[in-house]
Amino acid sequence: MTTETTVHLLRHGEVYNPEGVLYGRRDGFRLSELGVRMAERVAEVVGQRDVVQVRCSPLERAQETAAPLARARGVEIVTDERIIESTNIFEGKRFGVGDGALRKPSAWRHLWNPWKPSWGEPYKEIVARMMAAVHESREAAAGHEAVLVSHQLPIWTTRLHVENRSFLHDPRKRQCTLCSLTSLHFEDDRLTRVSYSEPAGDLIPAADRRAPFSAGGAPEENKPSS
Repeated sequence: MTTETTVHLLRHGEVYNPEGVLYGRRDGFRLSELGVRMAERVAEVVGQRDVVQVRCSPLERAQETAAPLARARGVEIVTDERIIESTNIFEGKRFGVGDGALRKPSAWRHLWNPWKPSWGEPYKEIVARMMAAVHESREAAAGHEAVLVSHQLPIWTTRLHVENRSFLHDPRKRQCTLCSLTSLHFEDDRLTRVSYSEPAGDLIPAADRRAPFSAGGAPEENKPSS
């Protein structure tokens, strides 16, 4: 008999970041008031599903996003370093051409290899740690659902990997808005399809809607490429 399990990768909610810096793994970046509302909306929507495990990055914004869902499902949060944000040489700086780190020639030497990438944690290393956590959650939640609260780049890189797509991409076109779900559907240990939805879609600010999906909660589904 086939066991169907779903592992959802949930991006955290909006962060209070008035300076507009690339916060990365830095402490002290918590959810904004809107981000808290997003997390509560996720708990209302996803909390009705058969979620038996909530696994979470150790960073504050992820923990605050996970908390309402964990309470709604009556489960303890499993903190997992493997699903933390990726490292980035520009962490703590404003990142832009006109007024940010890219204005300085000293930063350009970090941009020579977009395939790796040369400015941060290698994509292959991100995938390795994320997929290890995904499969551990799949086994723990066999026959049910698990939610992993992580960050945009780790989630998007994982999706590119499972769909056998190139890691080279335009960050402005990542289909991974705030509090979105990238859902990996398994039959036993075999990934059969990937779906995407936005349980807090109506709360997403217009500035965050740069991905091609904007239907406010309606799912998009893809089968992994063979």
